[in-house]
Amino acid sequence: LSEILLRLPPDPSSLPRASLVANRWLGLVSDPGFSRRFRPHHHRNPPLLGFFESSHFEPTMDSPNRVPEGRFSYEHTGNGCFIPFGCRHGLQLIFHQSGKQLHVRDPFNGDKRRLPVPPGFDGWETPISGAVFRAAGDIQHFQVVLVGTERNNQHHTRVIARVYSSETGIWGNLMSTPLPPKASSSMDQHPTKIRMWFTISVLVGHSLYWLLTNISAATNMLDGILEFDLERQTLAVIPVPVDIANNCLSQFQVMQAEGGGLGIFFLSKFSAQLWKMETDSDGVASWVLGRTVELDKPLSLNPEEEESLIIGGFAEYNNVVFLRTPTNFFMVQLESLQFKKVSKSNSLTRYDPFESVYVAGTGIDGGHDGAEFFRNT
Repeated sequence: LSEILLRLPPDPSSLPRASLVANRWLGLVSDPGFSRRFRPHHHRNPPLLGFFESSHFEPTMDSPNRVPEGRFSYEHTGNGCFIPFGCRHGLQLIFHQSGKQLHVRDPFNGDKRRLPVPPGFDGWETPISGAVFRAAGDIQHFQVVLVGTERNNQHHTRVIARVYSSETGIWGNLMSTPLPPKASSSMDQHPTKIRMWFTISVLVGHSLYWLLTNISAATNMLDGILEFDLERQTLAVIPVPVDIANNCLSQFQVMQAEGGGLGIFFLSKFSAQLWKMETDSDGVASWVLGRTVELDKPLSLNPEEEESLIIGGFAEYNNVVFLRTPTNFFMVQLESLQFKKVSKSNSLTRYDPFESVYVAGTGIDGGHDGAEFFRNT
């Protein structure tokens, strides 16, 4: 029976429903040993519970799996600027810029770990970005990858990175890779930087990816894709397809391509192009255009919205891209092409999807009483 319950879908309502069948079932799903197995068993297919809009949590699932609005919301303590770096594996990473700290937050119970930012990653002269993750099957420890650019005579000449482990409590050695000539030779007043506010990392296979952009007064042009290989602990800068390179950052999203591997979602007014990195028989990697998806009719956009449609976020495990206009906000599942209108849009906001196994009323992840969960939904 325990093995059967372990294989129930990881939706928030699955185990609360099972726990109401009999006391024996309730005892099984409430057992700490079962809890330690259930979440890792579904670590590759967590549901998209909702998203964070700054510090407010907005649920996206339908009843009976809809988490109460604001369930994972929080308030910042302290003064200064707090910059979200995204969520992964049930954790949230936030950069407290004035305090020079990284906050690793558990939205389920509100616990927060504060990490001092290591030297060379001040977030002011050299903007930074980061990512939090857990190793497969590990629900006790986490790691943080911090990336930034290093300056030399006003030019950003290389990308640097360090990794923090909660198991050891220390930052690892500094790693680096040169920026490509196109990026490092940018105009002095507009050097290449990692876009710390609008670019959130994406995990594809065993690598983390960020978009590199040249910030200028006129536009934010894409310079490349930064890759951090978690297994080899190496950095690399990957060029984007030449056909779409000279476009604004808000039109691009790194993603997992169809069939696996690195992909790009490129938004071009009424349509979206899905690109994939492929390797030929000689081991040479290149970009190949896959599908082109028409967006204007399924989303029922008016002419003004079609001109202002941009990318607002991406859920890596569910392969869902968030698209927004000044007045509306949509979720698009890229495999099935199912569209869902979520809410009105704040056109200045980047949404941070929260994908995780959450079970109310069983003791897993600090869930509340099961009866209360069903009343609220």
